[in-house]
Amino acid sequence: MRQKLTVITLGVDDLQKSVAFYKEGLGWKKSDKSIDDFILFPLGGIVLALYPRKELAKDVTVDYEPTAFSGLTLAYNAKSEEEVNEVLLTVEKLGATIIKPAQKVFWGGYSGYFKDLDGYVFEVAYNPFWEFDDNDNLIL
Repeated sequence: MRQKLTVITLGVDDLQKSVAFYKEGLGWKKSDKSIDDFILFPLGGIVLALYPRKELAKDVTVDYEPTAFSGLTLAYNAKSEEEVNEVLLTVEKLGATIIKPAQKVFWGGYSGYFKDLDGYVFEVAYNPFWEFDDNDNLIL
């Protein structure tokens, strides 16, 4: 099997509010391949999809049961501490909940966490030890 993820789908409660959040909060552009209730954001080799939460649960054939923490975080890797602060300020203005303010962290970087409109946890981090290529892909 290939070591590759291509799509991460998040179930959301209010599709239009969530689309606006990602467009305005993170500056992401919606793909023209998006359809009615399946919205796609291309993220440099991987796609973040938004789909109504209850419909996603039906597709998976499980009952939807909210939880305080799913054990999943998504990361936005910034190129500076200032960018971390800017992103957190912008998403908070759009309704995100800051759950850990930006701060120096034990691994030598700078990061904070927010919950988006549907409770998904994002880390916004600057790692001075990581590099990006010309297309902003992380080099490991």
